[in-house]
Formats: sequence, structure tokens, C-alpha cells
Amino acid sequence: MPAFLETDRLTLRPFTEADADHLFALDNDPEVMRFINGGKPTAPETVRAKVLPRLLHDHPCTGTRGFWAAEERATGTFLGWFEFRPLDDRSPAVVELGYRLNRASWGRGYATEGSLALIDKGFTELRTERVTANTMAVNSGSRRVMEKSGLTFLRSFFGDWPDTIPGSEHGEVEYELTRAQWEQRR
Repeated sequence: MPAFLETDRLTLRPFTEADADHLFALDNDPEVMRFINGGKPTAPETVRAKVLPRLLHDHPCTGTRGFWAAEERATGTFLGWFEFRPLDDRSPAVVELGYRLNRASWGRGYATEGSLALIDKGFTELRTERVTANTMAVNSGSRRVMEKSGLTFLRSFFGDWPDTIPGSEHGEVEYELTRAQWEQRR
């Protein structure tokens, strides 16, 4: 399948059914899932029945998917995924930015590199007007990526967590970047 986006070091491509094993490994690393579900493992059946179909969804307003498999460009090694998903299937105006990368790729700038490229593509090609991202307030690594990607803190809030996980008592944070802010920084 052709790449959706390439950077100096990354290829972002559409997911396929063949990615189920990669997703299972990613979602079964307790550190990767620490701020998602407290580090609980994901069953293979859940990956195939719930996770993968969500990642394969096409959004009519953009004509693209909202989740992209991330590979190291030089080697083709699966690193994880990026999300750049319209919050409303009928409008590309507001998208959610997200990322989930394996531990071996942490601290190497991949999350920021992929996020910046997706943001640029959103504002130049996909008719995006606002990018939003959120994480647990205590997830300093993810917050740092959002800031390096040009997003600014918008608000703190408390979501409805089905299960309490360590750190959830501090709430969540939302960051944003508007088209006007992005244009000022160019």
C-alpha cells in the first residue's frame, strides 16, 4: 500500500489486517499502555475485533484514514502509529492528533517528527482548521511532544475513566493548534 506521508526518518502508511500482530505487541507492553489503561494487556481477539477495525476506518470528509502505521523509513521496522482523525466524519475542520510508539523508539524524536508532518499536511492539504490532542496530566512525555509540535495548553479536565489508573486523579489536559496559530509560526 502506498505511503500516506514520509518524513526524513518515517513512513506513515495505511494499516492492513496484516498489522494485527504488531498492534498486539504494541498494546501488550505495560509501559506503552501505562497512561491508556494502566498497563493492562490487550487480548489478541480484542485487537482483531475492536482495535484494528477502528484503525481501518476511512473518513469520508478527508478521503483518508485517521490512523497510520509508523515505520522506520530506512529499515521498514514497525514503530507504532499516529492518529490524525477528524472528530466528525462529515467535516475535516477539527482533528485529533495522537501517537502510540513502541518503547524502542521513545526519546528519538519520532513522535514530534510525525506529529509536525501530519499537522503540516492537515493545514496544507486536508482542510484542517484546528488540531486538538489530549493526555493524562501526568504524562509529561506526551505533553512535551505536543508542545514541540506547536500545540499550546488549552485546559485541564476530568474524564469519565471506566477504571481508575495511577495518575488519573490529576485529570487530563487538552492542547490545541489553530490554522491561524500555525500560519503565524511558519
